[in-house]
Amino acid sequence: MTEIEDKEVFNFDETFELYKICAKVVNDNTEKAQKLLVNILDNREKFDASLDEVLADLLESIGFYPYLEKEKLELNSTASIIRQNYHHSANLNKYLHEDQKFLLSLLNSDKNVIVSAPTSFGKSLLIEEFVASKKFKNIIIIQPTLALLDETRKKLQKYHEYYKLIVRTSQEVSVIKGNIFLFTAERVNEYREFNNVDFIVVDEFYKLSSNRDDERADSLNNALYYILRKYKPKFYLLGPNIDAISNGFEEKYNAVFYKTKTSLVDIKTVDIYSQHKKKFDKPIKFKEYKKIVLFDLLLKNIDQQTIIYCSSPSKVRKLSREFLIYLQEKEIKNKNEDLDIIEWIEKNISSKWSLISLLKYGVGIHDGGLQKHITTSVIDYFNKGLLSYLFCTTTIIEGVNTSAKNIVFYDNKKGRSIYIDYFDYSNIKGRAGRLMVHYTGIIYNFNPIPENERVIIDIPFYEQNPISPEVLINLEDKEIIDKDSDVYKNIQMLPSEEKKIIKSNGVNVFGQKHIIEQLRQDVSSDKYDLIAWDGFPTYVQLEYIFNLAKKYLLKPSESFSPMTIKKLTYVTLNYSTNKSLNDLIKSQIQFNLNTQKMDPKDALEEAIRECFQILKHWFQYKVPKWLAVMNSLQVFVCQEKGLRAGNYNYFASLIENDFIREDLSILTEFGIPSSAIRKLEVLIPQAKDSDSVLSAIKEKNIIENPIFIEYERNKLKDS
Repeated sequence: MTEIEDKEVFNFDETFELYKICAKVVNDNTEKAQKLLVNILDNREKFDASLDEVLADLLESIGFYPYLEKEKLELNSTASIIRQNYHHSANLNKYLHEDQKFLLSLLNSDKNVIVSAPTSFGKSLLIEEFVASKKFKNIIIIQPTLALLDETRKKLQKYHEYYKLIVRTSQEVSVIKGNIFLFTAERVNEYREFNNVDFIVVDEFYKLSSNRDDERADSLNNALYYILRKYKPKFYLLGPNIDAISNGFEEKYNAVFYKTKTSLVDIKTVDIYSQHKKKFDKPIKFKEYKKIVLFDLLLKNIDQQTIIYCSSPSKVRKLSREFLIYLQEKEIKNKNEDLDIIEWIEKNISSKWSLISLLKYGVGIHDGGLQKHITTSVIDYFNKGLLSYLFCTTTIIEGVNTSAKNIVFYDNKKGRSIYIDYFDYSNIKGRAGRLMVHYTGIIYNFNPIPENERVIIDIPFYEQNPISPEVLINLEDKEIIDKDSDVYKNIQMLPSEEKKIIKSNGVNVFGQKHIIEQLRQDVSSDKYDLIAWDGFPTYVQLEYIFNLAKKYLLKPSESFSPMTIKKLTYVTLNYSTNKSLNDLIKSQIQFNLNTQKMDPKDALEEAIRECFQILKHWFQYKVPKWLAVMNSLQVFVCQEKGLRAGNYNYFASLIENDFIREDLSILTEFGIPSSAIRKLEVLIPQAKDSDSVLSAIKEKNIIENPIFIEYERNKLKDS
């Protein structure tokens, strides 16, 4: 490989000799042959073109048919042309590589398929293949993030004549067309109106594992178990870098686990850590030194796109701003002046937010705290080459489909205390090199590579070792393996009506039991008014509910800090009154200035970061879930006592939908900013459902109304 990179040109004899070596390697070591040929393609201009026919035969021998088309290399023998045509997808008008074709044949058999393959394999292409084939009428696609689901929606939108795309639990199924349900696991559990399910896809299926420390694993287990048990559909589970799954799962579910290392991209490793080990191992003393090594590297590769992995959103913001200062000191010129999002940020967030300057200099940020439409825009700019750098958290692994020529493994932790293991490292590394764009990618390691361990994904609802009470309570009694466990016995002791409600809520089983007991005490006392409210709560009512939820619904692994109950109550009521992110940010700025004694610039940056985090994690996820659970429990207790119950659903729905009109709330799923949706509230009369709203926007050409700024208009058009 080194010789290919270093040598400027290969004459006829040298080219022929190298191709001869390739032919031998193909027979001895397919994986090595793939890497060798990918590197030849990456340097194709160096090789004698008169031997392209030989190169074509070599690519055909390893089944890399997409690259034959990309490089316009022609096969000459009848047999090879027949094999090439066999690998052509009539549904997508694309060539599949050999492993993709094999997987497709498995999926077209009576077998269910579980696949482990590198990021650059093209696993998700087979999802579209099945949609395009129209083989199944009702399809569920489960992905871990709304951003990934929105990307999938955009890809599948072209099949709208045959399928209705359902992205919200409030949407009705079509009886005329097929239905594709693009849901997170939580939404599958909420939505019990499936008429039938023929095919279910679980992307990033490793999130089923109870050993990966994912707080949403229970939801995914319950969703998949429920669908498999009730509808017995065909399934396709896909993920990267997995060595095995729970023993016996394949046999029970007529499945095949297929692991492949086939990759159409070769990823090279550069060990920065060893070059600077003495100083990198003393991060406190030499922290600035490590940054300069990074910044010098990024500047050196300014003509190539680079993703930098950071441990947390705050680290992403801090490191990217420091890099911006570095670029300015080096007198690097602005890359972008007219990105459409800049005007939106100035009008809706702050003209002083550093993201404006970052974007102008070709630097993007991506983490779980940013608003969905911002992260979507940043990725769009990056994929179009408008940004050279992307500072990311673990969203690089699971939150978005993007890659870059270079990846920098800068931090070795997730958050403050969890170290990146080899599985996570492999997934980060897999983002180096973009499929069908870059033949090779590079990962720069600023840390030692984690120890390589065999990754076995346990499936708790099947293996039940370990299994949480939240999954165990949903299993049919005949499928429970250990009926002597204390957890099982305690679940069996729950009264049937309590068990029914606790089970449907899908969160902390025994925590819910404690809440029921607490409510039974409090509802008969002077605290009844704190429980039986509806509409908008008072501060004291909401604080009471949040206290119970925090005490009993959080998992041991979940962190509440730095949030406090008093702050959560205050910001929730503040936002529900003003319905303004800008007001929330201003309030937080004042708190940072007066209480935290920050300087004005840091106060602004931290306020924006924290308010986005509150919006994303608390208002759009945790608070509505807590309110829904608490509502069901208080209704049960009040009815049991013969008292009027409260109703938190209205308030919970308003918070989750960002206080947007219900018929328009589906537009938030499409990555449209709430500023644009609020303008639509003025332009479109209330409709009976979201489908009517979408039709009205198209038919009345509302997008062209001058009320929208360019960014809002473009977002509406894209969606």
